[in-house]
Amino acid sequence: MTRIETEEQYRWALQRVEELLPFVKDDTPLNDPRSIELDLLSGMVADYSDLHYSIGTPSLIDVIKLRMHEMGLNQSSLARILEISPSRVSEYLSGKKTPTLKQGKKISQTLNIDPAIVLGV
Repeated sequence: MTRIETEEQYRWALQRVEELLPFVKDDTPLNDPRSIELDLLSGMVADYSDLHYSIGTPSLIDVIKLRMHEMGLNQSSLARILEISPSRVSEYLSGKKTPTLKQGKKISQTLNIDPAIVLGV
């Protein structure tokens, strides 16, 4: 199988995928030429996207800030919710300190953050 090498090829493949989508449904036979083409192009587009447009894993600091924004919290209100001092929240958000395992669990549960992000894995 070949792969997408250039941005021009990538854009063409994206356009072709969009053209094929209306014709390939869940009940379309796997041996249908459009289904085969869509499957091949989708894989190549995904591979190119992963290689050139990967977002990466968000940092704990970024996710906490996002949750604070979503929940309408400032550092003081977050400190109250987590039952820690505002200065400790500030240290976490500046990257000067990392949460303990116990505090990481509370952050994960309270802010609904994936434990893997909290643990940095």
